[in-house]
Amino acid sequence: MTSVTSPDQDHPGTESSKRHQDLSVYATIASLAIPTFGQLIAEPLFVMIDTGIVGHVSDQALAGLSIGSTVVLTTVGLCVFLAYGTTSQVARLMGAGRRKEGMETGVDGMWLAFIIGVAVCAILMFFSRPLCSVMGASGLVLDAAEQYLETLIFGLPAMFLVYAANGIFRGLQKVNITMVSAISGAVLNTILEVLFVFGLHMGILGSGLATLIAEWYMGILLTIPALVWARREGASLRPRLSGIANSMGDGFPLFLRTLALRICLVMTVVAAAHLGDQVLAAYQGVNSAWNFGLNMLDAVGIAGQSLVATELGARHKAKARMMTDLSARAGMIMGVLVGLIMIALGLFAAPLFSPTPAIRSLITIGMIVQGVFMPIAGWMWALDGILIGAEDYRYLATTCSLTALVYVACLLGLTTLARGWTDAWRIAMLWGAINILFIGIRAIFNGLRARTDIWMDRALAAE
Repeated sequence: MTSVTSPDQDHPGTESSKRHQDLSVYATIASLAIPTFGQLIAEPLFVMIDTGIVGHVSDQALAGLSIGSTVVLTTVGLCVFLAYGTTSQVARLMGAGRRKEGMETGVDGMWLAFIIGVAVCAILMFFSRPLCSVMGASGLVLDAAEQYLETLIFGLPAMFLVYAANGIFRGLQKVNITMVSAISGAVLNTILEVLFVFGLHMGILGSGLATLIAEWYMGILLTIPALVWARREGASLRPRLSGIANSMGDGFPLFLRTLALRICLVMTVVAAAHLGDQVLAAYQGVNSAWNFGLNMLDAVGIAGQSLVATELGARHKAKARMMTDLSARAGMIMGVLVGLIMIALGLFAAPLFSPTPAIRSLITIGMIVQGVFMPIAGWMWALDGILIGAEDYRYLATTCSLTALVYVACLLGLTTLARGWTDAWRIAMLWGAINILFIGIRAIFNGLRARTDIWMDRALAAE
C-alpha cells in the first residue's frame, strides 16, 4: 500500500519539507489517478466510441443512442456505490491493519454486484421500450434506442462486477490492472464496433453487441485476480448473507445520492428530446465527451478518497486534512486541463461526432460552455470523492437531493422558455444549467462541509 509519510510526521515541518511533502502527495495522487482513470472511462468510452460510429449511420440512430445510453449509464451510475462504498471500506480496514476483514468486505461487495446486475437486467428486459418512450423517443428514434438498450443490458452483471472489483483494487491502491482492463476493453470494443456496424452492416444493433462483448471481457479479466488476491489474504469467497446485507445497508445513502444526481441528468436528456432531434443529437455528442472528461476529474477524487480513507483508518487526522486540501487543488488543476481539451474538441473535432453541419455547430457551442466551467467541476468532484471516502454518505444524500429539487425545477422553467429560442441558445442553456446549477450548488455544499472537521470526526468515531 502506498504511504506518503510516516506516522510520526503528523505535524507541520519547515517550508522546504512542506513543499517536498506536497509534491510527494501530488505524485501519489497521480500514481493512483492515472490508472484509476483508465478504469473509470470504460463505460463512457464505450458510449463515446458508439457515438462516433453510430453518428455516421443516421441522425435518428444517434438520437436513439442518446436515449438508450442514458438508460444504461443511469442504471450503471445508480450502482456506483458498489465501487465507492467498497473502496472506502477496504481502504479504511487496510489502514487499520485488518487486511482479511477488508478483503472479505470486498468479496461481499462483488456478490452484491452480481445479484443486483442479474436483477436489473431482468427488469430492463421487460421495460426497455416504455422507458425509452417516456424519455421522449418516438418513431425511428425509439426503435433505435430500444435495439441498443435491449442488447446492452445483458452486459450489466459484468459491469457491476467490474465496479465492485475495482473497489477492492482502489482500496488496496493496486490500480494498474484497472487501466489495463479499460484500455484493452476499449480496443476490443472499437474493433468489434467497426466490424459489426460497417463490415456486417448491423447498424446500432452491432454497436450494442460489440459493447456487450467488451463488457464481459472486462468483467472476467478483473473478477479473477480480485478473487485470487482475496484468497491470498485468507478471505472466504463464499457469499455471506450478513456481509452482503451490510454492504447494501452502507451503500443505501450512496444510492440515494446517486439517484438524485441521475434524475438531474435524465431530466436533462428529456429536456433535450423536447427541444428537437438536432438538439438531442448534439447533446449526445457533447455528453459523451463530458462523461469522458468527468472521469478524468473523478480519478483525482477517487485517488484522494483512497488516501484520505486510509489515513482515517490509521487515525492520522492531520494527514487526512492535508491530503484533502491537496486533492481538491489537484482536482481544480485537472479541471483546467480538461476544460482546455473540451474547448479544443469543440473547435476542431466536432465532425467526428456527426456529418451534419448544423449538429456540428451545436456540439461546438456545448463543448465551449463545458470547457469554461470545468475547473469548478474538478474542485467539486475531488471533494465529493473525499467525503465518500470518509463515508459521509448521509450528508451527500441530503445535499444532492436538495440540488436535484432546485435543478429540476429550474430546468423545467428554462425548457419552457427555450421553446421559442434558436437551437444554438437551447444547447447553450442546457449545458449552462448543468454547470451553474447541477455542479455549482453541489460545489457550495461540498466546500462548506470540507471546511469543517465534522466529517473526519464522525469517521474516526466509527472506527
